[in-house]
Amino acid sequence: MKWKILKDSFINFIIENNIIGFFEEPIILKSSRESYWYVNWRNIAEDVYLIDILTNFIISFVKDLKLDPDCFFGVPEGATKLGVITQFKWAKQHNNYRKGIFPLPMGRALPKKHGDPKDKFFVGPPKGKVIILEDTTTTGGSLIECIENLQILNLNIIAAIVLTDRNEKRDDRKTVKQVINERGIKYFPMSNAIEILPYLKPNKALAKHIEDYFKKYGTSNLKF
Repeated sequence: MKWKILKDSFINFIIENNIIGFFEEPIILKSSRESYWYVNWRNIAEDVYLIDILTNFIISFVKDLKLDPDCFFGVPEGATKLGVITQFKWAKQHNNYRKGIFPLPMGRALPKKHGDPKDKFFVGPPKGKVIILEDTTTTGGSLIECIENLQILNLNIIAAIVLTDRNEKRDDRKTVKQVINERGIKYFPMSNAIEILPYLKPNKALAKHIEDYFKKYGTSNLKF
């Protein structure tokens, strides 16, 4: 099914499962930014039923882009399960599904201090044409680090796919997409926070904080 048909269902999935929401008091993100809103896919990764639905969305998105990877790889640790389950389901759908054809890689949260690169960063390295999966990007730090680790092995990374882009510029004023593209890798967000946040209708005080946040960090302004 075409992604433009499925996308509304994906947006509803995000909203119904509270993937994006608000804080009454701001928190400090990994990027060191103070935010009154969040994108959190963790609860989906803890539920078999929900991650089954999510990985079906990912596979439909990839097919619509006409990408043909040999391997999906989730950024450790947030997208590790996502990568493993998507790869398992992707392989099972192929006519050439048999021994030795499809790898099942997994990244280490912390690299081993010894050994060659394929053991240092991975519990089984990715092979062939690789799509990297990430749950959300703010400044893209974890995703970029993952790409650099994969490039040590001279892998053919054909795309990076993120479930939700927070639509923020980095401190160097570049977008995550620009930085990933500069590395010769295509970047595809399945959803953008800036198009979902207005559906959530925060109170006036929160709305003002978030609008100010996007004026400071956003790829464009947000208006509730």
